[in-house]
Amino acid sequence: MYSATGQLVLITLCIKSVGIITGLFLPVLTALVRSHSPIGCLREATRQIKELERRTELCLWSIFCKMDVSEFRRRGKEMVDLIADYMENIEQRPVYPNVEPGYLRSLIPEEAPEEPDTYEDVVKDIERVIMPGVTHWHSPYFYAYFPTASSFPAMLADMLSGAIGCIGFSWAASPACTELETVMMDWLGKMLKLPEDFIAGTHGQGGGVIQGTASEATLVALLAARSKAVRNILSNDPQRPETDIISKLVAYASDQAHCSVERAGMIAGVKMKNIPTKQSDGYAVHGEILQKMILEDKEAGLIPFYLCATLGTTPSCAFDRITELGPICKSEHIWMHIDAAYAGSSFICPEFRPLLNGIEFADSFNFNPHKWLLVNFDCSTMWVRKRSDLIGAFKMDPLYLKHDHQESGMVTDYRHWQIPLGRRFRSLKMWFVFRMYGLKGLQDYIRKHVELAKQFETLVRADQRFEICADVILGLVCFRLKGSNERNETLLKKINNGRKIHLVPCQLSGQFVLRFAVCARTTELRHVREAWRIISQLTEEVMQEMPH
Repeated sequence: MYSATGQLVLITLCIKSVGIITGLFLPVLTALVRSHSPIGCLREATRQIKELERRTELCLWSIFCKMDVSEFRRRGKEMVDLIADYMENIEQRPVYPNVEPGYLRSLIPEEAPEEPDTYEDVVKDIERVIMPGVTHWHSPYFYAYFPTASSFPAMLADMLSGAIGCIGFSWAASPACTELETVMMDWLGKMLKLPEDFIAGTHGQGGGVIQGTASEATLVALLAARSKAVRNILSNDPQRPETDIISKLVAYASDQAHCSVERAGMIAGVKMKNIPTKQSDGYAVHGEILQKMILEDKEAGLIPFYLCATLGTTPSCAFDRITELGPICKSEHIWMHIDAAYAGSSFICPEFRPLLNGIEFADSFNFNPHKWLLVNFDCSTMWVRKRSDLIGAFKMDPLYLKHDHQESGMVTDYRHWQIPLGRRFRSLKMWFVFRMYGLKGLQDYIRKHVELAKQFETLVRADQRFEICADVILGLVCFRLKGSNERNETLLKKINNGRKIHLVPCQLSGQFVLRFAVCARTTELRHVREAWRIISQLTEEVMQEMPH
């Protein structure tokens, strides 16, 4: 027996179907009776039957207005095939789109459809509407910015995460979401050989959490440091206005640090001072200059409270000297946050782990597996030495979020570790990738990218027209055509206008510099050599147009 709703749906379907059949076939039957050409009418009948199938499908779609399980199975397999075809043939596409701002609006209606479109129509529009405006970050000819990770295990895990669809703001909201994240952060922390203070499954007071981006992690650390500094000062001077304290706080970061650090200072409402760097020091912050700035600021009545040290800066992949900076921060009671967004993935390799020496002085540490560890965006891993510092800054506990186990000391409620309340089941991606690649597979992947960058560096050094502008430590090569900035700007414009490879620039010591970052999982030596061939060819054009 059908429910009342089911009966109504079936009756509606029958009425619509009868209407369609009557409207389509009465003219054909009439024509057959009157026609002297029955074959022609049969052809017309065949055409009308196909039209009936199409309109019946639309009719069913409009009635149920949803995709059922059997339809999802079929379409899911088709989408996996579409994605596999895209990834398999991505290098055949121009890496950078040839569109103007606003290109997309004219390709789609001004308003959402009143009646549902078919799935086939939506998929057809992917190539027509979306792909012309896509920058193909996973093309082996993409060498801009830094990598954004991609792997098939992570994609599959993301599908599962979307299907489970939990909002893991507390342990009770989905225990597996919380507990797998805690364990995966411990797994990764052990791969990095972090001090036990940062590992949740020890006697330490710290632990790890997945943030959305390194920008979020920097802001979270800054806000936690601000909260801690204010509490400490008020404990000794309870009558002092909090606004007065905050107005005197000062934070520090390298002049090579990511712009998100400066933005974090703006959001937190604190002074952020840039520490100057020099080419002769490899664009790294040293202890001496930090100590000098701290003393000057304290003499001026300011309160130093936070340092964001960078391991692997965006312009040149420089490494601040945290073995020098850490002891200073400890003695001055300054929170040291380490931003290793790109470079952090490399620390799983023993030969690159010394770059993290000094981590024992840090209060917080962050890097992005979604950059270089084959875990698709978003997945930014952050560890803190004392989890109470985060919880003290962000804890809000309304009745509707409370649960029986929150005071047991056995569970973590990650809503207290971040700015948003809701959070996705992102640790599934780490779980799939770590298990299906293994530590050795991940190390091999990192080493391959570093070797490709070294190969490109060799090609650049062999050409007397070019110069290397910073030490090549990992997968980034900073280089430029000898001569004026205008020459290099022209060369980069030609490179990107050609849409065969894609690069972005940086500025080092006042010079316009080209950055070549090995990014895609599928990049091979042949792609690097082809990129250099294109750069060399376009350089000839630039030198003919701009001989001096």
